[in-house]
Amino acid sequence: MKASLLLDERHIIEQAAFVELIVWRVSNPVRGSAHGFKYRLALVVEGECLIRFDNESGKGDHLHYKGREFRYEFSSPDRLLDDFWRKVDEWRDAK
Repeated sequence: MKASLLLDERHIIEQAAFVELIVWRVSNPVRGSAHGFKYRLALVVEGECLIRFDNESGKGDHLHYKGREFRYEFSSPDRLLDDFWRKVDEWRDAK
């Protein structure tokens, strides 16, 4: 599968918390997804992944949040980033 890296960033957001943002444009959709992107956006706190949006092959687009997995309706990379940061803000507000 031919792919080009669009985003690969890690940001420290608190002393024991960071986000990792990885997005690839792929030539063929990942199995289970209907678009040309492969992604993994995660919030990790004290070594535990608390929030993750990804489209693991075979599972399609989904969100891991509060210990559960939910289907995610992907529409664009920009919307994905907005949705991810909204969840991070919810986590910050709930602390």
